[in-house]
Amino acid sequence: MFERLKEDIKAFRDRDPAAKSDLEIYFLYPGFKAIRMYRRANFFYRHGHHFIARLISQSAARKTGIEIHPGATIGRRLVIDHGTGIVIGETTEIGDDVLIYQGVTLGGTGKDTGKRHPTIGNNVMISAGAKVLGPFKIGDNSRVAAGAVVLEEVPPNSTVVGVPARVVRQDGKKVVNNSLDQIHIPDPVKQKMDAIESRLAELERLTKA
Repeated sequence: MFERLKEDIKAFRDRDPAAKSDLEIYFLYPGFKAIRMYRRANFFYRHGHHFIARLISQSAARKTGIEIHPGATIGRRLVIDHGTGIVIGETTEIGDDVLIYQGVTLGGTGKDTGKRHPTIGNNVMISAGAKVLGPFKIGDNSRVAAGAVVLEEVPPNSTVVGVPARVVRQDGKKVVNNSLDQIHIPDPVKQKMDAIESRLAELERLTKA
């Protein structure tokens, strides 16, 4: 357990250039505290002590602003940077060496039963404000852009942006015919209205013909 603790601290030191010391991370980083409390809660959850597990997880949420369900499965060296507003659902699975920023939701859509939450592969980065909703996988070494809403599986080695999220890079190459970036995100409501206006114009043309 002590070795795992040192490993988690080192992961924060490696990922956060603002970290000045191991003691600072251990005592002052809410993301680190949330992960430590999750691991205790998960132990009780796996051994059938669900009330104690939820008691610990809710205490962690109050102290850190990070809500991790004790039933979630989290791998090694997870780093939560800043962390405020993060929600991780019960059936979420997170691999090793994952980096999560503030405001991220790993949740469900309300339409699924059983496995309801996403599976996050190894070495994935999920940027601030992103939402990953549903029981699909984000492939290894992928990146989810800030504010993206991911509703379907993401291949390994990909970058996704937008609402809903689309793959813009894969295996180091730009995806053809996709000009999205983190700034120029399409408005799905405007797209729908444009389609309706186009259809109305077509109907008017046919009526006059």
